[in-house]
Amino acid sequence: MRLLNASGCLDALTAPGVARSLDGFVTKTITPLPREGNAPPRIAETAYGMLNAIGLANPGRERFLAEALPQLRELGVPLWISVGGFVAADYAETCAALEDVEALELNLSCPNVDEAADSAAEIVAACRAVTALPLYAKLSAAHPDLSEVARAVAAAGADGLSLVNTLRGMALHPRTHEPVLARGQGGLSGPSLKPVALAAVHTCYAATKLPIVGMGGVAAGRDVVDLVACGARDVALGTILFSDPDAPTRVRVEIGDADLDEVFGTAHESAAVHA
Repeated sequence: MRLLNASGCLDALTAPGVARSLDGFVTKTITPLPREGNAPPRIAETAYGMLNAIGLANPGRERFLAEALPQLRELGVPLWISVGGFVAADYAETCAALEDVEALELNLSCPNVDEAADSAAEIVAACRAVTALPLYAKLSAAHPDLSEVARAVAAAGADGLSLVNTLRGMALHPRTHEPVLARGQGGLSGPSLKPVALAAVHTCYAATKLPIVGMGGVAAGRDVVDLVACGARDVALGTILFSDPDAPTRVRVEIGDADLDEVFGTAHESAAVHA
């Protein structure tokens, strides 16, 4: 089991020590052109987790390849590049420009941009045609039939799945009752996302048997064990990294001597018993 970060939850160049405590670093999503993202305020804490409406802010593909990627390579950590766009060609062109990295994570599920992307399977197929690198499709648990989407991206050439992204949510000012975020709504992450993540991983592993990076509400060793039991081969830390940068080391200690190979998939055995 590899411990990663969720895309957008860690700046490896600002916190290289945290990045090196992981088994791989996942970049913020890269789009073909630079994006400033949404207007502030675009982060809000709630009693249920964190809302963000960053909007894929990033320097764009050209600058990332020329400036950021060489610096990231110096960290000596396996790199996963999160790739974004708004049509299949956007994703494919970025994938074609990348080499000598651990994997490519296709962000097919960001709730904080208005542009509608092509279908998930079409994007995966376009990327598969231009790269031999491992492709992980990051899906949204909000889809009404997640197993159908998982099977479609598997058939299109995905090597694995990343589950889950944030879910759309909103917070209001207590006095004015106006939205806290300038955009109005944003993506909810944090502890409340864990049951959603468990269900998504369980569903998609049963549907495809693909390798899965599980994420969503991971804050302790028990959360890792639960995701592995549902079918995750690897696990990513997200919101917890904002409040506890030492979480990767602590979580490993909390996992302790647990035999994750023995735990893997046991939630499916339990489901079969109770069916």
